[in-house]
Amino acid sequence: MARVAGVDIPNNKRSLIALTYVFGIGESSAQEILEKAGIDVNRKIKDLSEEELDRIRRIVDSEYQTEGNLRGSVRMNIKRLMDVGCYRGLRHRRGLPANGQRTRTNARTRKGPRRTIANKKKAPTKG
Repeated sequence: MARVAGVDIPNNKRSLIALTYVFGIGESSAQEILEKAGIDVNRKIKDLSEEELDRIRRIVDSEYQTEGNLRGSVRMNIKRLMDVGCYRGLRHRRGLPANGQRTRTNARTRKGPRRTIANKKKAPTKG
């Protein structure tokens, strides 16, 4: 397996897809990197020479923030929002969606599993 930015990328995938295994590199960034390195996007990683892999590594290291550095900066940005006390920071602190999504339903990923409330009974119906 080839290593780029400290991540093992799969040999049997196209170079465009394999580069997206690195945190911080999506498809459009991967396409840009391969263009700068002069490599066809359809070539598989196992078909690339060591020199071509070095070109990719050099471009990623010099021009892109990836993996640990990027994770750290994202964490610091969230911490800054929480320290400032803005609305988005409060939502992060409470573990709720921060971008205006509804929470009456469909926020289970952020809120966690349902917590049932004891002794909540339905009101008796007249009739």
